[in-house]
Amino acid sequence: MANVVRRRAAGQISGEDIVVEAAWMYYHDAMNQSEIAKKLQVSRATVVNYLQEAREKGIIRISLSDDAFTGHRAALALTQKLGLKAAYVLPNGAGNQEQAFMRVALGAAEWLPDLLKQGDRLGVAWGRTIYEMAEAMEQHEMDDLVVSQLVGSMATPYGFTAEICSAHLARALGAKCINLHAPAVLTDPDLAARLRQEPLIQSQLDALSHCNKSVFAAGSCQSDSHIVSSGVASQEDLDWYKAEGATGVICGRFINAQGEAIPGPLDERMIGVTLDRLKNLEMGLLVSDGLDKVEAMNACIKGGYVTHVVTSADTAQAMLDTAD
Repeated sequence: MANVVRRRAAGQISGEDIVVEAAWMYYHDAMNQSEIAKKLQVSRATVVNYLQEAREKGIIRISLSDDAFTGHRAALALTQKLGLKAAYVLPNGAGNQEQAFMRVALGAAEWLPDLLKQGDRLGVAWGRTIYEMAEAMEQHEMDDLVVSQLVGSMATPYGFTAEICSAHLARALGAKCINLHAPAVLTDPDLAARLRQEPLIQSQLDALSHCNKSVFAAGSCQSDSHIVSSGVASQEDLDWYKAEGATGVICGRFINAQGEAIPGPLDERMIGVTLDRLKNLEMGLLVSDGLDKVEAMNACIKGGYVTHVVTSADTAQAMLDTAD
C-alpha cells in the first residue's frame, strides 16, 4: 500500500505541490500517467519524474504485508526445520550482492516494529547490517520501549559503531536509549574488570539483564570480517578462536558450530553482554545475508539465540541445505 503524506488543493500548482498532486492522482485516484499528464498539462515523462521525486522525498511510502515474506516457502521451511517462531525471507530479485544486502536490511526495518510491544527492553548489537536497518526504518512512537546497547564502543573506521546503531534505532522507534559508555575491548583484563565495577558502567550492564528481546547480525570468522577490521579482535585472536572451533561471532563473542560460547583471551578484556544473557529470550531477531554467513547463522540458531530470522531466499535455501 502507498501512503501519500498530504494532498494539496488542485489548481495553480508548482514545485513540491505538483509532485504531491501527481502522487495523489496516481496512488489514490488510480489515474494512469497519461491521464495525470493531461490533467496537469505536462508530458508523461514529467509525470514519471514527479512520481520518482515523490518516492525519493518520502512523500510516498510503499510497504508490503509481512505475510508476503513470512509466508514465503523458504520462510515456512526455515521455521519448521530450524524451530523458529517465524522467518522473513526476501526474494532474490535482480542486482548484485550489495543490493541483496540492502533488501534484507530494509526487510528487517519493516518487520522489527511489528515484533515489539509496549514495555519491551530491546538489546541492540552493532555492525553495518544493524546500522542500515536503523537508517531504513520509518519513524515510530512506541510507548515504554527501551533500547540498550549490547557491546561497548570501538575505534572502528566505519560509521556503524555500537553507540550509533543503538541510538539511531532508538530514535526511529521513539524509544529511550541506554548506551554503554565503555570500550568494547581493552588491552588489560584488570582494567576491564575495574571498569565493569564502575557504578555508571555497572548500571548500564545491569540494564542488559532486563532485555527480553534482541536484534543482531551473525559475524563470520573470515579474515576480512568486522570483528577484526573494527579492532575488537586481532588476526592472532581470530586464528586462536578458529583453531578452537569458532564458526561465528555474536556481539563480539565467538561461538562454535553448536552455538556454544568459546572461552578465550578476549572474554576477560571485553565489556558488553555475555552470551548467556542472549539465550532463550522472548525474541532474538537475526538479520544476516550471504553464503559466507550461513554457517554462523545456523550456529546462532542452534545455540538458542534466535527466534526470528530475516534473510534472502538464496541464503535461506543454503541454511536449509546445510542444517543438521
